[in-house]
Amino acid sequence: MPLSEQQRIVLERLAELAVPADEYPSAEAGVVEFVERVLAEDRPDWGGRVSRALEVAAGAGLEEVLADGDGAWLVRLVAQGYYADSAAWGMVGWRTGSFESVQAELVVTPRSGLADRYDCVVVGSGAGGGAAAQVLAESGRSVLVVELGRYPTTDSLSRDHLRNPRSVSGLPAVTDPDPAGRPRVSVVDGVRREVLPPDGGWGNNAFTVGGGTRVYGAQAWRFVPRDFRMATTYGVPEGSALADWPISYDDLEPYYSLAEQRFGVSGGGVDPWHDARSIPLPMPPLPRTGPADRLAAAAERLGWGTLDVPLLINSVDYQGRAGCVRCGQCVGFACPVDAKSGTHNTALPVALATGNCTLVTETTAERLVTDSAGRVTGVALVASDGWRRTISCGEVVVAAGASETPRLLLNSAHDGEPQGLGNNQDQVGRHLQAHVYAGAVGLFDDEVADLVGPGASIATCDFRHGNDGIVGGGMLANEFVPTPAATYDYLTGAGLIPPAGAAGKQAMRREARRMLRVVGPIQEVSSAESRVRVDPSVVDRFGNPVVEISGSIHPEDVRAQAFMSAKAKAWLEEAGAVRTAVGGVGTLGRASSGQHQAGSCRMGNDPASSVTDPYGRVWGHDNVWIADASLHVTNGGVNPVLTVLANSLRIATHLCT
Repeated sequence: MPLSEQQRIVLERLAELAVPADEYPSAEAGVVEFVERVLAEDRPDWGGRVSRALEVAAGAGLEEVLADGDGAWLVRLVAQGYYADSAAWGMVGWRTGSFESVQAELVVTPRSGLADRYDCVVVGSGAGGGAAAQVLAESGRSVLVVELGRYPTTDSLSRDHLRNPRSVSGLPAVTDPDPAGRPRVSVVDGVRREVLPPDGGWGNNAFTVGGGTRVYGAQAWRFVPRDFRMATTYGVPEGSALADWPISYDDLEPYYSLAEQRFGVSGGGVDPWHDARSIPLPMPPLPRTGPADRLAAAAERLGWGTLDVPLLINSVDYQGRAGCVRCGQCVGFACPVDAKSGTHNTALPVALATGNCTLVTETTAERLVTDSAGRVTGVALVASDGWRRTISCGEVVVAAGASETPRLLLNSAHDGEPQGLGNNQDQVGRHLQAHVYAGAVGLFDDEVADLVGPGASIATCDFRHGNDGIVGGGMLANEFVPTPAATYDYLTGAGLIPPAGAAGKQAMRREARRMLRVVGPIQEVSSAESRVRVDPSVVDRFGNPVVEISGSIHPEDVRAQAFMSAKAKAWLEEAGAVRTAVGGVGTLGRASSGQHQAGSCRMGNDPASSVTDPYGRVWGHDNVWIADASLHVTNGGVNPVLTVLANSLRIATHLCT
């Protein structure tokens, strides 16, 4: 919506109050254009909120505006826009390199070119789907990979600091799926509301060729033996659904090694909770950064062990792709030189090169089609231009992520399974989990941030298990290089600098290079009531019921988060931080979902308490498999992508034998 002349005047005045001019310009320049673009292109649904905030700001002082919820929100948006603009980067000492973009070439087949039948349809091209597609195509099967998202250019995924999948600005990313036409229902503290992909309650992951692997941070941790037997190790806390996996670490270890070689992992050192790898990592670690050296010395004084963060990022040229150029824009962005490994530049090109694989994009699998006996015979596809078609197949591998995979099964109900395909025991969608994050922010007297990417360089795994009174634990590592807009969020969110005004701008300029964050995921105990349902009263643009996410975080997770955050704080203080802050988990009445979402179709040995058998085959269906993090019984205290890749390789290999 275009702003009125009076609203423009008020907005310019508010921008001057929020980020006033000094030796550097104020936020006034360009703020009207920025907000009008947000309302016209990104979030037209914000029009009413912007108008209310401007009504509050008319004639009011900064403190009055900040005391109002809508006013404080608009001040934050203005400040984020200011620090996301390259004109402000020099002010806070932030920089990145300029590199000629590289992009893996992929043959995308137009929908008009699809065959009537394939041996196997793979739904999703991310870690699980992409890894499976390669194995299936190499087995000689004809394979169709269906991807909901597009294959955007590297340039479009490597520039914008606010419109990317790891920004918390609320603006849609290029990788968001149909931002206006694909709502979800989020239930928080018993209150239901419709949300869109950029909103926190949506539980977003990147929807694009390669899925989250196109823009992730690429930490490549293994789960450890105790992660597969959490219930045996700790018992089952009251109100939780903690359980053991139906497979062991030893079952997955050969596939961990295969994934590390096939997709390319750099790193060094061995996690103290698992034995040495059967095959060494193919690449050495990236050189440690300045912050990592400081943290390493502090950990040694504390008596903690450390290791280099294993990364799905080339530290040297590997498999025809360049080594990392340390650009500082890794998490949330596409790698400009293609050094970051994802299925888009590893598994899918190999699968397509066999001649047995077809990739179609911007296409949604809306249901699995069954015959009169309940056997799956095909996949019904739909696209935004009105195109609809059912593709026949002998096998289906679903790898759409822990929100969309259960949605597809639930929307595939038929006479024999009226509650959803594979859902006769009411297990589809239950046990949703992701990762509650622990951590701390520290400010130092001297500049400590060297802005050398990826940023995550050193970790301690000492506290993944064995913590008195805590179920599980987690890993802690230094954070990826934050953008200036993210730095503003971290510092203001922690209460370490004012959110606006001359003091806020000066503090941002002073503290941006003096900040370090230490963070990491914790092992969640999960709950059967944290779940994905479908809501028939709310449909997407194709008329299909959308995801509803509901549930809560278990009190044990809150305790583990506090324990690990205290460790992060102690690490920063030993490293010399003079001011620190830790964050909490917010309300307990929200299901854990997001980038690491998992568990909604857990595997097991008993159909009464799981959705699939130990090889990912959906109970009651001999030709339907799941190959994504939905299968995870627990999600480890580390980033889960290497486990998704390894388990998908295991499942696809078994399927082909």
